[in-house]
Amino acid sequence: MSLNVEHLLRTADTLEQALLALQGCTDPTGVLYDLYRNAAIKSFELSLETAGKLMRKACKAFGGSPREVDKLVFNDVLRQSGKHGILDLPAVERWLSYRANRNNTAHDYGVAFADETLTLLPAYVRDVRAVAAKLQEVFDAAA
Repeated sequence: MSLNVEHLLRTADTLEQALLALQGCTDPTGVLYDLYRNAAIKSFELSLETAGKLMRKACKAFGGSPREVDKLVFNDVLRQSGKHGILDLPAVERWLSYRANRNNTAHDYGVAFADETLTLLPAYVRDVRAVAAKLQEVFDAAA
């Protein structure tokens, strides 16, 4: 089974660049601030979905029924990733928090909520890079 984490890493790069651009904005009421904030949040959402799909694929590599893994909800994929050593326990908790925040971004479009999401993103970028490395390690070992 093969795995390519390049797209996941690209989403992390995009998110990181959006955050850097956002830091350079001097007017938090300006359109550019909104543009970079929105780009960061969308990059967060895309990378979270991509990471989840890759973790699901990695969980299948540990055996069991692929169909059963396909039936798992996202949070259970995160827990299974912890069980199989893709994530450690603190990372599972952080990823569950990221997922809860992402679920809320789909329903709450307020500025305060967007700003709350922004506070999570620097740590999230580090976690995405770490999980990409671990996923690649799992699949390199399985090859």
